[in-house]
Amino acid sequence: MKRAVYYGEASLRPEDHVSLRGFFVSVPGPGDRCDEGFWFGVTSMSKRYRPRVGLVLVSLTLFLLLWQAIVWVSGYPDFILPSPAAVVSRWGQLIVNGTLWAHTKVTLTEILIGLASGTVVATLLGYLLAHSPLAEQLLSPFIVASQSVPTVAIAPLLVIWFGSGILSKILVCALIVFFPILVNTIVGVRGVGEDLKDLMRTLEASRWQMIWMLELPAALPTLLGGLKVGATLAVIGAVVGEFVAADRGLGYLLKQGQQVYDTAQVFVGIGTLVILAQVLYGTVALAERRLLQWRQAETS
Repeated sequence: MKRAVYYGEASLRPEDHVSLRGFFVSVPGPGDRCDEGFWFGVTSMSKRYRPRVGLVLVSLTLFLLLWQAIVWVSGYPDFILPSPAAVVSRWGQLIVNGTLWAHTKVTLTEILIGLASGTVVATLLGYLLAHSPLAEQLLSPFIVASQSVPTVAIAPLLVIWFGSGILSKILVCALIVFFPILVNTIVGVRGVGEDLKDLMRTLEASRWQMIWMLELPAALPTLLGGLKVGATLAVIGAVVGEFVAADRGLGYLLKQGQQVYDTAQVFVGIGTLVILAQVLYGTVALAERRLLQWRQAETS
């Protein structure tokens, strides 16, 4: 295998068909296998993300040290401000007895179903509004009005209409993620250039081909941006619904800890919600990186 190692911003020979920025790579010669070069690329990407992981760990460590210092200086009892060690101990207790997983499973189910249903409805309606100014004029006042009312005010009505079960929480999640995904879908679809549409018409593309091969790829970056926002908002929607009426879920766990002054349990619930939001956001970001590799190749 012929091997050429590059670092920094470099462009290979035209016959190599590769453009590189900021990492090492092995370039196979004619007839050579590409496996080794691939693994060099994977190693380089992992090296690229190591500083970010290090910064996250440093910031988390500083946060915990500051928290512990506030506990020492203030002298507050645990039912007002528990120490990090007390929260970790309570976290372990809830994991061991299965309480945390039981409540997390309920909340995660509400989040995933609500996010999926809200995304599907918002995407379909957004595509319709993007192509129909008349439909947008008719429906936009109702859509904007639905977002002007706080979710906390709508949640009790949903509980009255649909009961205190999981359905009302799913609807709260779907409503709270609906608007950002709808707006991003409209913006993404309308951002497709008319010259590209004319080209597809010249090639006699069908409506399905126009959607699948042009409008969806063009709108995907904006749509995924809205989905990132929706993924974090869905966590808020689930907790709001559980605050109103629930006997299960992380929101119920938070209320239970508040009522008995188990502040460490409240911190555990908040920390678990943060982890869920981070995982959902990271999943969408990973999907965005996978699905938009063609854009990265164009800009490199």
